[in-house]
Amino acid sequence: QVQLVESGGGLVQAGGSLRLSCAASRRLTSNNGMGWFRQAPGKEREFVAAISWKGDTTDYTDSVKGRFSISRDNVKNMVYLQMNSLQPEDTATYYCAAARSVYGGPRSMNYNYWGQGTQVNVSS
Repeated sequence: QVQLVESGGGLVQAGGSLRLSCAASRRLTSNNGMGWFRQAPGKEREFVAAISWKGDTTDYTDSVKGRFSISRDNVKNMVYLQMNSLQPEDTATYYCAAARSVYGGPRSMNYNYWGQGTQVNVSS
């Protein structure tokens, strides 16, 4: 079991930046690929970014490529999502997730552990 706690959300103007953090309750292992997902009101949860255990493989949904960056610190048991050039359509609750494999990819079914989410609001 691993518990995940997100932080760093808030209200930002379009064009601004936020850095989301995800703290794991125990040491992440080589079987814990990590990901970020988001869910906007009235919409289904969607994939945002994923990172492998070593950080050598990353993936992003097309709409955030070039603006968002996922990273991890396995010593601190932390995962981050740097979000730049934020747009109103990025408004959502952002969830951190841990997979039971070295890399979870974009499919939510590959992730077994989820945080409670942190809200990001981007004003125009």
